Amino acid sequence: MTGKDVAYKPASTVRTMPAIVVMGVAGCGKSVVGEALAAALGALFIEGDRLHPPENVARMASGQPLTDALREGWLDAIGQRMAASVASGQGVVAACSALKRSYRDRLRGFCADIV
Repeated sequence: MTGKDVAYKPASTVRTMPAIVVMGVAGCGKSVVGEALAAALGALFIEGDRLHPPENVARMASGQPLTDALREGWLDAIGQRMAASVASGQGVVAACSALKRSYRDRLRGFCADIV
């Protein structure tokens, strides 16, 4: 390389920070894995369980399962926070039990490139 050469990175190696969802059933380690992954990537970590509205928390505490309709606002809250992080240029890792394809599709509506 001479003094006239300019160092550059081809566009194909420039990547934006990812939007990642760590999903699984209750107690499987989503939060532990998600926090570690976010720390390794220098990304924001979102604990999805903390975004449930109080009504959902009370319902689950009484042993009643959440319906798809009750999950919509919760999934939207996660999706909105993920989208805001991506829009600011920061990577994001969210832990949530998005077990159904429809739940993941709803999150994808906020961040199309979710991994």
